[in-house]
Amino acid sequence: MKNYDTLINDLAPRKFGRRGTIWVFLLVLVIIAGVIAYIDQIRKGLVVTNLRDYALWGIYISNFVFFVATSFVGSATVAVLRLTKNKWRTPVVRIAEIITLASIIMAGFTIVLDMGRPDRLMNLFIHARLQSPITWDVIIIPTSIVLSFLMLYFPLLPDLKVLKKAFAKSRPGLSKWYGKFGLNWSGSKKQKAIQQKSIKIIAVMAIPVGIMLQTIDAWLFSTTYRVGWDSTNMGAYFISGAFVAGLGALITVVFVIRYVRKLEHYITEYHFDKLGKFLALTCLVYLYFNINEYVIPIFTAPVEEEIHLNALIYGEYAGLFWFSQVVGLLLPLIILLFKAGRKPRAMFIVGLMVVIGSWWKRYVIVTPTLLHPFLPIEGVPESWQHYFPSVHEWLITSATLAMALLIITLFVRYLPVIPIQRTAEEKGYLTKIDKKEES
Repeated sequence: MKNYDTLINDLAPRKFGRRGTIWVFLLVLVIIAGVIAYIDQIRKGLVVTNLRDYALWGIYISNFVFFVATSFVGSATVAVLRLTKNKWRTPVVRIAEIITLASIIMAGFTIVLDMGRPDRLMNLFIHARLQSPITWDVIIIPTSIVLSFLMLYFPLLPDLKVLKKAFAKSRPGLSKWYGKFGLNWSGSKKQKAIQQKSIKIIAVMAIPVGIMLQTIDAWLFSTTYRVGWDSTNMGAYFISGAFVAGLGALITVVFVIRYVRKLEHYITEYHFDKLGKFLALTCLVYLYFNINEYVIPIFTAPVEEEIHLNALIYGEYAGLFWFSQVVGLLLPLIILLFKAGRKPRAMFIVGLMVVIGSWWKRYVIVTPTLLHPFLPIEGVPESWQHYFPSVHEWLITSATLAMALLIITLFVRYLPVIPIQRTAEEKGYLTKIDKKEES
């Protein structure tokens, strides 16, 4: 019983310390700055941005694609690990579910930021056309949000019961809320059977929904027939890139939580080694699709696509292109091939490289293509022929990233990031009395 109490004490949510309070304060400041910038954008219109007739999709849409890609860590990674019943997943799976929910919520919100008339948002539903990929995006994102929430919530039920009991004396108000959200969970065999069946159904649904979301996202680009996007490779290219971005985000957040909460006994080097091998595999697959996307067209590209590739490889966007390829893909892959590169601190650096590289990769996918239209750009101001985000765009985009981090932070504050009951069962800490109560 002592070991069980120690485990609850280790894994139960805690109040923010000084660092946590400062962190939340900084995130809120960034969000407030973004809200002010967005209000000004609403008042004056998209003229405050550098979006124009040619660069009509800019940092907002690249940020949207990044959020969608990051959310794939729950749709695929978590679902696959749950269905295959890998025991090593226990300390990291809930963190992945939290990242997924935060990312997909912000993906839906980011679409609105790109709209010149957000007051007409309901037109996407009222006047939807089923032949439009945008309509399917509007359908699949709310569906993904619901599935992501259920994927996080259902496995939480046993832990909410534990927290209700653990905080009954020290924090009765919080204990009451845990009880309400726990839905009178008693841990009976019938409840467990329903819970496990529900989790399995959600996991099975999450995989095709996640793949559909990434594919529809790719179709929004490829069906425009634009140079740089006109490829049947785009769906698989987006899916493989989403695996990389999602795992990079997971590894980074896992390391930070492990360090701040001192969970080294629960999230060990073994878990980082497993995640490192998983990320290395996804990087190899993504590298293959990058070769298909950029290397093969060098030998077969028509004039228009050659101009586009030149701008990426040694032109205006060469710096960002090579940064995203080398720092976001090649270097992480090389590091992960060595055992020392799969140690926690090295993995944290790799995760940051992957996340930053993945974000800029989406920018490189979106912007250069728009500046290479079907017809030559003529009779417009010089500024229309180039694009780099305005201060408004940076502030608003930074606010969305800060909001995603704030959602993750609040979940970490009030939920056990490592499943308490499951960990106790795996370690054999449950006493006969505990088992009797559950039955």
